[in-house]
Parts: sequence; C-alpha cells; structure tokens
Amino acid sequence: MKKLILLIFLSTFLISCGSSRKTTSTTAVEKTSNNSNSKKSDAIVKYAKTFNGTKYKFGGTTKKGMDCSGLVYISYQKEGITMPRVSRDMASKGKKISLSKTNKGDLLFFKTNKNKNTINHVGLVVENKKGEIFFIHATSSLGVIISSLEERYWNNVFVEVRRVI
Repeated sequence: MKKLILLIFLSTFLISCGSSRKTTSTTAVEKTSNNSNSKKSDAIVKYAKTFNGTKYKFGGTTKKGMDCSGLVYISYQKEGITMPRVSRDMASKGKKISLSKTNKGDLLFFKTNKNKNTINHVGLVVENKKGEIFFIHATSSLGVIISSLEERYWNNVFVEVRRVI
C-alpha cells in the first residue's frame, strides 16, 4: 500500500513538474507501474486458476459453483479491483485493445446467443503464447476450464478484448 501511495505521489509530481516536451523513453515511474500491473495480473490469473474444474452455477462465485462473470468478478476483487458483476457491464470497463496486444489479465468478451446481439460471456486471459490466446472461463457444460481463442467456436463468437489494469 505504501508503494502504491508513493507511486501516485511520484506520478503526480512528475506530471505537474514535467516539461511539455514529448519523450519516447520509458521513465522509472512507468516501469514501476507496468511491473506493478504485471504482478497484479499474475495474481489475478493465479487466483482464477484455483477454480479450474469448478462446476458451473448461474450466479455462482465459489468453489461450489461459478459462472463466467463470477470468476472474473472475484478474481479482480481479490486484488482490490471492483468490477461489475455481469459480463455485458464488464465490457464497458478499461480500454479496448487490439487482439495482437493481448496480455495476461486482459478480458475477452463474447456474444454466444445468436438471438441476442449482446455480450453475454467473458474470459480472463491466462497466456498469450506466440499469438495463441488462452483464457479461463466458466462454461455451462464443462464448468471452469482453460480454452484457446483459436478454437472455432470461441473465435466465431469473439467480440473484443479489454484491458482493465
């Protein structure tokens, strides 16, 4: 917590006291921030993986049963990040990024209902391995599993990827 407060203070100081000249180098504060975000993403993913194999339960957020947005909700909450509870509302958080820039901890959103044109599924990226994106999510048939975005079904219903942290 002290590091976070120090980081915020330093960021504010550097922004208010810096010149208006653009620079392309990465500052120590940016490196610390990126490193901090990376550690947070690692922790979020690690916690989410503890639910691998948990059966599906609509509205569930425990080892007794989990749904897709519940998995993301509690994984982010464990790291002090408040998220909406429903996947379509989660899709308004953070910033939309290109699929090629996807990293661990980013969120993938899907429209799996052909009758409704709305986001209704979310997955948490666990790895981007040479462009193949793996994500953990809860499916109604198999519970919490890790899938690849290269799987035909998930690739066909994919909508967007967003970075929250």
